[in-house]
Amino acid sequence: MTIQDVLSRAVEQNASDILLIPGLPASYKVGGVLCREGERLLPQALEPLVQESYRLAGRSMNRLEETGDDDFSFALPGLSRFRVNAFRQRGSMGMVIRIVSFTLPDRRALGIPDSVMAFAQYSKGLVLFTGPAGSGKTTTLACIVDEINSTRGLHVITIEDPIEYLHNHKKSVVTQRELATDTLSYETALRAALREAPDVILVGEMRDPETIKAAVTAAETGHLVISTLHTLGVSNTIDRIVDAFPPEQQQQIRTQLALVLEGVVSQQLVPAVGGGLVPAFEVMNVTPAIRNMVRESKAHQLDNVISTSGELGMVSMDQTLVRLVRENKISPETALAHSVNEEWMRKRLAAMR
Repeated sequence: MTIQDVLSRAVEQNASDILLIPGLPASYKVGGVLCREGERLLPQALEPLVQESYRLAGRSMNRLEETGDDDFSFALPGLSRFRVNAFRQRGSMGMVIRIVSFTLPDRRALGIPDSVMAFAQYSKGLVLFTGPAGSGKTTTLACIVDEINSTRGLHVITIEDPIEYLHNHKKSVVTQRELATDTLSYETALRAALREAPDVILVGEMRDPETIKAAVTAAETGHLVISTLHTLGVSNTIDRIVDAFPPEQQQQIRTQLALVLEGVVSQQLVPAVGGGLVPAFEVMNVTPAIRNMVRESKAHQLDNVISTSGELGMVSMDQTLVRLVRENKISPETALAHSVNEEWMRKRLAAMR
């Protein structure tokens, strides 16, 4: 079995991910469910598959050997693009591979609402897309960048780890930079981006205080900065950013965030009726009242503001889940399992019966 065999089988099954772990058969995630196929992969059989992936990417294995993990991507013409995380576990090599289509996603087919796509028309400030790993943030960002690229004549710089979706130049110029291949770090690339006449800067992930600080600074200078965080819920997102800094710096970052933040979108993928996954979104548009709450460390009040500000284009995660139940896209049990306020959800579901 070659790595091409594994990748072809995954695309054929319309899988989203491939897990190649020592001691298990090749595992494919289809519609959010893991399926195993074939014989167990022993370490000596798996190592050549990892080496073959590096050859396809034209990449040295030095980083994997030095640090124990590595991220990279490659494409197979006529098949698909693949994002790879290679790692060592219990002394052996393993890989998790995400399948990424050559074609950019269709936001309508995916169910991304207008309130989310509206952020593609913003000209400055910081917009955050949050959610657990594998919740579709990268796909949503690709739709936002494509909307900007299709409708506005701007310079868009993306800093990604690694690059997943490739953007052709349409009305905009899209410069895509990959960590390790094109630049040392998010922080380094962000500082350089400010000298590259940007209008929009997409930062793949705000994973440390240095990157957060550089992203906020870029937003302060009048650019639109779009980034992601691995948090679920708006209030958790604000707290996560502030808590990344030492106590003596937290009020300063709170004040800066209150000035530049324009919106937060939180998303998760939930099992759909009949199989597959459907995205659920929470959307917050920043108002003067919300800026005050961020500045005054009252993030816990944001959930109530979001749920009562539908006329401003805001929607809470639980409100979205209730709508999906009404539309028969998800079951009441699924809505309850993925709800933020379980008691509120129980009452709303009971009233719908």
